[in-house]
Amino acid sequence: MQREYYYNSIDGFLDADPQKILGILAARNEFSLEQTQRYAWQEEIEILHEELLSFRYNGCIFFEYSIPRMGQRIDVLAIIDHVLFVLEFKIGEKEFQAHAIDQVWDYALDLKNFHETSHDHYIAPILIATEAKIDFISSISATPQNDKLLFPIKCTITSLRETIKQILLFSDGHPIDCSRWRQGGYCPTPSIVESAMLLYNKHGVEDISRNDASAINLTKTSKAISEIIEHSKQNLKKTICFVTGVPGAGKTLVGLNIATMNFDNSNELYSVFLSGNGPLVKVLREALVRDKVKREKALGNKITKGNALSEIKAFIQNVHNFRDDSLVNLDKPPIEHVVLFDEAQRAWDLDQTVNFMKRKKGIPDFNESEPAFLISCLNRHQDWAVIVCLVGGGQEINTGEAGIGEWITALQKSFPDWNINLSPRLTDSEYGSGEVIRQLANRANVVYKDDLHLSVSMRSFREENVSLLVKLVLDMDKVNASHTLQNITNYPIVITRDLDAAKQWLKAQARGSERYGIVVSSQAERLRPHAIHVKAPINPIHWFLNGKDDVRSSYYLEDVATEFHIQGLELDWACIVWDADFRYSKEGWNHWSFRGNRWTKIRKLERQKYLKNAYRVLLTRARQGMVIVVPPGEDEDLTRAPSFYNPTFEYLKNIGFPIINTK
Repeated sequence: MQREYYYNSIDGFLDADPQKILGILAARNEFSLEQTQRYAWQEEIEILHEELLSFRYNGCIFFEYSIPRMGQRIDVLAIIDHVLFVLEFKIGEKEFQAHAIDQVWDYALDLKNFHETSHDHYIAPILIATEAKIDFISSISATPQNDKLLFPIKCTITSLRETIKQILLFSDGHPIDCSRWRQGGYCPTPSIVESAMLLYNKHGVEDISRNDASAINLTKTSKAISEIIEHSKQNLKKTICFVTGVPGAGKTLVGLNIATMNFDNSNELYSVFLSGNGPLVKVLREALVRDKVKREKALGNKITKGNALSEIKAFIQNVHNFRDDSLVNLDKPPIEHVVLFDEAQRAWDLDQTVNFMKRKKGIPDFNESEPAFLISCLNRHQDWAVIVCLVGGGQEINTGEAGIGEWITALQKSFPDWNINLSPRLTDSEYGSGEVIRQLANRANVVYKDDLHLSVSMRSFREENVSLLVKLVLDMDKVNASHTLQNITNYPIVITRDLDAAKQWLKAQARGSERYGIVVSSQAERLRPHAIHVKAPINPIHWFLNGKDDVRSSYYLEDVATEFHIQGLELDWACIVWDADFRYSKEGWNHWSFRGNRWTKIRKLERQKYLKNAYRVLLTRARQGMVIVVPPGEDEDLTRAPSFYNPTFEYLKNIGFPIINTK
């Protein structure tokens, strides 16, 4: 696939007629070509015809090089000798704006992380403000990650040539073969927010996922579900399938992919993505609305956020809204024949559902669990229906969350005619449904499909075994945790007793607009001396989507997210502050809740499980690395005694996590 609008050797570019180059660019542009864009291209061509003369025989040049993960294009990408130069022009700008610096850095990061023939080369992001008057050579240095990515370089028109020369002297390496580089595969791993935007704009899941031989490709799982849907439609069957996966493996992505493939309510295959995760629904909706408004404006169309939201609400819905609508129309089937339930293990059990219906909905005689009622809604169809349950292991974090066993029990009790397609991993201990599933052994319409399990984390794209490491740490398997940690070489995990040191570490690791933030357990009540108040409400839209200049965003490291805010979402870099609610001891984890002015022991096994799962969620949110803070405690504060914290820190230290010291 040709990813650029224009490509040539630098020699060929310098000899080409600027008007012909402009014509090629205009012909490839998919949007209406405004005069400002034409003028920008003209100026870029003119500048580079002058400034690249010294490098005529040293490489090649690309205009408008596509970055699909970001939905954007690099102004100019030049390969000169052994360096990739990412050139972002700000035509008419006199200043080097912070957001523009992040923009060119993000482009360079995307190539470094996801373009296979860029991994081993120096990449120099250069921001050019064409009206900047001060002629200077910006300092040149590599980022501390030691991966040959340079810090963004601010440059004027007149200093561009000298800047390129200095970068070539600063770096070393063999000349890059332009033809081979151009053929390099692009294997991005977008965040869930980026993925939602790309899928909504009709990119296939194969365009935005890795293709490692060691990973079960998301395309295979999507294909397996699509085949189940088609078979059910053709044979007038009702089917439920359960998709499992390790944290960050892409279960939500699979659900969004199926929903976007069939997002047309005039289509019999019309499907909807449902989630009971309020923050996830809010963040995804807002991200899609902002993106849609931006795209429509780029096309010259007028659209309000309200109009955009009305369409997106039909695509991503809160499962409770779907449930309430079905309560109003008790006999009428939903418009959708295909429904995808994200985090199906978090659906409510019978007691929680009955209690809610009585208190909040005024229905005193309701007698179904949430899974049973949701299946009954699709069962109203006279012909066919499909339910896809996306299941996370060890992810139940709140009272009344039934786990997957409630779905199986409902099928056994009330829906014997439904076909059941299961991931074979659903019997694993973390799903907590092995005994119930064994009851299906004598049921004829049960099929196990390997392709319904996603075994490799896509979230931590630098290392696949982070979720395994977290499991081993929480299971207190110190020997195997230590061994697994030794093999994780490209995903930094450090520990400290100092929150300020952790904040400095986070900021030093993050590059460009990579998002970072602080996450804590909702039971972490004694972090207030560290200016962390878990009861202070946050708006997840601001926290996850707003920029570095917004005090409400995660970047400010003031507001914190709990497991309830961040489950299903993610950060690039996370700081986990570990309170005394979950304490290590040689006999096992101790579970505590802060009530009034003291800690009280949690004795209910169910609540103990929720607390352990809360830390599982927190420790699997980072895509690129994390710092774990275990506070030192305070001798004079009986609610923060050092003995509450020290064993946990020593346990992590003995596993082998590196310690960063107080700054």
